Amino acid sequence: MKNRLKNNAYPVLFFIVLLLAWEGISRLQLLPPFILPAPVSIIVSLVTDIGYMAKHIGVTVYETAAGFLASVLLAVIVAVLMDALTAVKKTIFPLLVISQTIPIIILAPLFIIWFGYGYFPKIIIVILICFFPISISLQQGLASTDRELIDLLRSMGASRVQIYRFVKIPSAMPDFFSGLKIAATYSIMGATIGEWVGGKDGLGVYMIRAKQSFSTDKVFGAIAVIVVLSIALLKFIEFIENKSMPWLKTDRETYIEE
Repeated sequence: MKNRLKNNAYPVLFFIVLLLAWEGISRLQLLPPFILPAPVSIIVSLVTDIGYMAKHIGVTVYETAAGFLASVLLAVIVAVLMDALTAVKKTIFPLLVISQTIPIIILAPLFIIWFGYGYFPKIIIVILICFFPISISLQQGLASTDRELIDLLRSMGASRVQIYRFVKIPSAMPDFFSGLKIAATYSIMGATIGEWVGGKDGLGVYMIRAKQSFSTDKVFGAIAVIVVLSIALLKFIEFIENKSMPWLKTDRETYIEE
């Protein structure tokens, strides 16, 4: 426990020093406020404008949640199909890799043209960002299942569904949650990119309006909200992971203490 607190203290202290240095630079007016506002000014603008931001935050959270849940469902289906059917893997896997070479910032305007300025194009962007790490991580976890366990169940007359239920899926859960955590860190960003390119509400739209009025403190405030939302989603997934696989939490804590 002591070592764990000590390890957590390093990033916290570094962050505090960074904020103090940032505040000092701003107070000494080494840079104009519209370029680098002081952290105190950002906090003040965030507190005073939080009522107006609430609507935009709600829109971004809705788009992120819908896209993330849809990407999880699609990723699980595709990963299981790729693991169960070699032909599906040979067909889909190269397309998944190619899809990651196309910048989302290029596809976002096309989705706005095709589907309008509503929620749907932003949800699609979140799905595209989150789908790949979840599906690939789960597929790799399913493929790396101990073959001896699978052969043992087959010798006992287990069906394919039972093999997935009792062996493959449980053994692939750590990889699955790893993919979920990677996707979670990008999900809020994906929704914001879609809003930035074209939208009526959301944190991306809020940031554009703040930028156009040279309210840099409000832009930084929106960035802080995005960071907090991303961390909250990541911690929520870690909470589910610890509840689903409590033995991993014990192993992780033992490793940190050592």
